[in-house]
Amino acid sequence: MRFSRPPIPLNLFGIPFGLTGLAGLWSAMSSAADAPVLVSDALWVVAVAAWLVTMVRYLLGARTLRTVRADLRHPVLGPFAALTSIVATLIGERIHADLPAVGQVWVLVTATISFAFAAWFIANLATGAHEIDQLHSGYFLPTVAGGVISAQSLAVVGFQHLAIGALGTGLLFWLLLGAITLHRLAFRPQAPAAIMPTLAIFSAPPAVMGNAWFAITSDGEGSHIDTVQRILFGTFLFLIAFQVALIPVYRRIPFTLGFWALTFTATASARYAVQFVVHDSVIAAAVWQWAVALMATALTGAVVAASVRLVIRSRRLSVVRV
Repeated sequence: MRFSRPPIPLNLFGIPFGLTGLAGLWSAMSSAADAPVLVSDALWVVAVAAWLVTMVRYLLGARTLRTVRADLRHPVLGPFAALTSIVATLIGERIHADLPAVGQVWVLVTATISFAFAAWFIANLATGAHEIDQLHSGYFLPTVAGGVISAQSLAVVGFQHLAIGALGTGLLFWLLLGAITLHRLAFRPQAPAAIMPTLAIFSAPPAVMGNAWFAITSDGEGSHIDTVQRILFGTFLFLIAFQVALIPVYRRIPFTLGFWALTFTATASARYAVQFVVHDSVIAAAVWQWAVALMATALTGAVVAASVRLVIRSRRLSVVRV
C-alpha cells in the first residue's frame, strides 16, 4: 500500500492567486465603499490557508529537487511556478497593514524572489528549444504579473522607487510577450481546451498596472486620475470587452481547475474599477463599485462551486476504479 501522494500541477497555484485577488478586492471595497472589514479579513484568512496548503501539498508530492527542476522547466505549466512568490507578495500587503516592519521585509524578500525567478525564466526561454504552440498567456506570470504585482506591493509598503522599476519590467514584457502571444493565438492551431482559460490572463495587465499606479501615485490622502490612468483604463475596457466576447468559448470547454485563471483577472479588474470610479468622481460611484465587486465575487464563487463538484466526482470515480 502506498501512502505517498502524487505531485500536483503548478497551475493549481491559481487557486490561492484568485483568492488573494478576491481578498484584495474586498479590502479595496472596505476602504472605498465602506464594505465590512470582516469580509476582507475572512477572505485573507482563506487565501493564506489556500496558499499554505497548496505549497505544502506540492512539496510533499514533488519530494525531490529533480522533480521541482523538471516542473520549473515544463513548457506549459512551468510559468505557473511564479505564483508561489507572487501570492506571497500580495499576502505581504495585508501583513503590512498590521505589522508594517514585518510587511516591508516580507514584500521585499518575496518580490526579490519573483525578480530572480523571472530573470531565470527569460534566460531559460532565450536559450532553450521551445515550440511556439506551447506558448500561452500564462507566460505573462513570471515577468508581467511578477513585475506589476511586485510594483503594487512595494508601493503599498513604502518602496516607491523600487515599485516604479518593477512596473517598468512588467510593462516591457507585457509589450514583448503580448505581441508574441497574440501571434500564436491568431496564426497557429487552437490551444488545447485545458489551456484556453489562460486567455483570461491576457486581459489582466491594464487592471493590475492601474492598481499598481494608484499605489505608486498615492500621496497619503488618496490617488488621482492622470493621463497614465486614462490610457490604462481605455485599454482595460477593451480587453474586458474581449473577455466578454470569449464567454461562448469558455462555455464550450469542459470545466477543469484551470478555470481558476479567470478569477484573478476578474477580481483585479473589479478592484481597479472600484478605485477608478471613486477617484474619477463617477456619478453613482457606489452603485458601480458594489455591482462590479459582486459580479467578480459571484464568478469566483461559481468557480469554487464547480471545483468542489469536480473534486467530489473525481474521488467517487477513484473509489469505483479501486
